[in-house]
Amino acid sequence: MAKYSDKNSKTNLPDHSVAKVRLLGEYLKLFLNIIANDGYTKRIRVFDLFCGEGIYGDLGEGSPLVIMKAVKDVYYTRSAKSLQSPAIDCYFNDRDKEKVEKVTEAIKTKNLYYPQIGEIHFSNRNYDDFIKELTTRLPQNRDEKNFVFIDPYGYKHIKASDIKALLSRGNLEVLLFLPTQFMYRFDANGTPEALIDFIEEIVDYEQWTATDSIWDFVEQLNTAFRKNLGANVFVDTFTIQKDPQTVFCLFFFSSHIKGFEKMLEAKWNLDSEQGKGWDYKGNRQSSLFAELKIHPLEQKLRAFLAEQVRGNGEVYEFTLRCGFLPKHTSEVFRNLQRVGNLTVEDKVGSKVGNGSFYVNYKTFRDEPNKVRFILS
Repeated sequence: MAKYSDKNSKTNLPDHSVAKVRLLGEYLKLFLNIIANDGYTKRIRVFDLFCGEGIYGDLGEGSPLVIMKAVKDVYYTRSAKSLQSPAIDCYFNDRDKEKVEKVTEAIKTKNLYYPQIGEIHFSNRNYDDFIKELTTRLPQNRDEKNFVFIDPYGYKHIKASDIKALLSRGNLEVLLFLPTQFMYRFDANGTPEALIDFIEEIVDYEQWTATDSIWDFVEQLNTAFRKNLGANVFVDTFTIQKDPQTVFCLFFFSSHIKGFEKMLEAKWNLDSEQGKGWDYKGNRQSSLFAELKIHPLEQKLRAFLAEQVRGNGEVYEFTLRCGFLPKHTSEVFRNLQRVGNLTVEDKVGSKVGNGSFYVNYKTFRDEPNKVRFILS
């Protein structure tokens, strides 16, 4: 895992890194299960481009071990049900050869690699070289899927153009960790050249507003990524608040709406009250649930439906882009139906029974206009 201490000398896994790899693990379990069940994918590749040591002095597990456990669990769960699995290949890279050697030993010691699952590769290449190779040589076969985890030592080598080039392959998801806390401090106190270069890749720097709020900084980055990558790419964030003054952020990129939904599910699994991130307190006040989860989504949906009659496919995509799940929209719609503010009709204008909303991926894909929603 990427560390932010002198010479990466920490021997314990910091709390924010624990949260980081938990999200990685949650998503991979969902991602691998979905892909393994799709009926046509023959190979999955998982890349960890800054893998670090893998295991730390407090026995905290870094990303390589989390990845290998997710891969192993999916394979053997399916095997127990006599289900075939696609080959799952794992690639672990770090510029520090010693760290790669430690990862190799940790995976061996914990008995996490089985040749029948897929291949495993270790390397200590420069990130710039590795990412350029992926953006130009990664196969674009429809029966292969790829997931890339980028947890850099800083941010000066990270380029939005590389993320864009990766996503153009069409069969790939990216999870990027950015040290937004350190970037934000530079932004608020005189922006260094490296940060200017980073920002200018995704937005005209004249449109960038220096801020003394870490949350505003993260939202500006999120908005800039969305505009830069275009409407066909889904972008979302997961914030990690280490303490009251320290916030890091994971950015997720996908060109496939189903992968995007799975990441949102992983986020809500870790933060069942807000679906936004992890904080150092480790818990949420349940009294916040209705205010933070339902009210903002209801407000957004009301405004969306007020513009024009919407089909179930439009509502499904809108829900996800707002950072919520279909079950949340169904909850809002049931409440609106209960007070007589929502009518659901089929294609020919006949009313549909209460609770039938069809806001899900399968109907989005097969029948995006199966029903329409009319707000009153």
